[in-house]
Amino acid sequence: MEAAEIKTIAIVGAGDMGHGIAELCAMANVKVNLYDIKQEFVDKGKTKIKESLEKQVSKQKMAADDFNKAMNNIKGFTVLKDAVSNIDFLIEAAPEILDLKIKIFKEIDEAAPKHAILASNTSNMSITEMGAATGRPDKVLGIHFFNPPVMMALVEVIKGQKTSDETMTVSYDFISSLKNFRGAMVPVRVEKDTPGFIFNRVNAPVGLFLAEIYEKGLVEPEAVDAKVRSLGAPMGPYETMDFSGLDVYLHGNEYFEKTLSPEFKPSNWLKKMNEAGTLGKKSEKGIFAWPGGARPTIDMGKADPNFDPMDIFCLQVNEGTKLIQDGVASSAAEIDKAMVNGGGSPFGPFALAQGMGWAKVAERCEAISQKLGIKWFMPTEMLKKGDIQL
Repeated sequence: MEAAEIKTIAIVGAGDMGHGIAELCAMANVKVNLYDIKQEFVDKGKTKIKESLEKQVSKQKMAADDFNKAMNNIKGFTVLKDAVSNIDFLIEAAPEILDLKIKIFKEIDEAAPKHAILASNTSNMSITEMGAATGRPDKVLGIHFFNPPVMMALVEVIKGQKTSDETMTVSYDFISSLKNFRGAMVPVRVEKDTPGFIFNRVNAPVGLFLAEIYEKGLVEPEAVDAKVRSLGAPMGPYETMDFSGLDVYLHGNEYFEKTLSPEFKPSNWLKKMNEAGTLGKKSEKGIFAWPGGARPTIDMGKADPNFDPMDIFCLQVNEGTKLIQDGVASSAAEIDKAMVNGGGSPFGPFALAQGMGWAKVAERCEAISQKLGIKWFMPTEMLKKGDIQL
């Protein structure tokens, strides 16, 4: 199969990610079977798509005819077997519960045409285990969009242990054919099924670092965010945690604790906030206050002169070298491509840190490791040797 032969796609899950992916596919004139367990969830997803596209029409960025075509491309389903009976491609966007995803893939495999490619939009869970639940593991892969799909360009195309090269190529080409409101989607190949894939994995040690220095009382979140924003970043790291949801951050740490290192065990402050239901923007209170969901006010005059954002980039580079060594990413440039398109920064961590010299980046990582007592931050041999090409 070739990407151009994908005429009908099923999206399993009509929530924030699911309806956003469905919207992209419908705009590309692909027939979309949008499934969820209740009609109200399907209707809510279609309403969100309609409202999103209507905004584009009102801004004169979409013609009325194109709006009608996109909406007519979407058909709702509440019976999974019916939703997948005529598809060429599928993207599962159910909650991040591995057992649930495995169950869904098993049911889909039994009902979908044999030629259909089955993908999961998971942000860090095992593609290999999902594929093993089917009779077509060679046609199962990860297709990880970033939220919201209609605005974020990055899509990780993830190879499970048994995913075929043909499945990867067809899926990569299909994603390349999609466009969101800002332009073309940017697929990045993840060559090996690993926790966090590329973007979330490279940021994993950063989250651990920020959690630990907050836990130890070494920083004030507002002062750190003010410092980072003073350098041109649209949002500081602690505000980003709140924006994404401290429950999401907790679950991510718990997963990395199990799959990468016990050092990723969630911090006490994070567990307490989750227990109290102060989850960030979604609860209007987290590390910061979000009145009515509005962004917190950051006093730029409080910027911490002692916090060096290069610590973040050094940790990202070190983690990136692990992915290159393990064959997850093909190059430092590919990692930078993912980080730029997934995070909004004009430069990736390797491009930013290169000017320091790789030896100094390694020294910085070792110093952070010794200061906080976290072995995961120790520099790799690849970084210490400076065996990195951009």
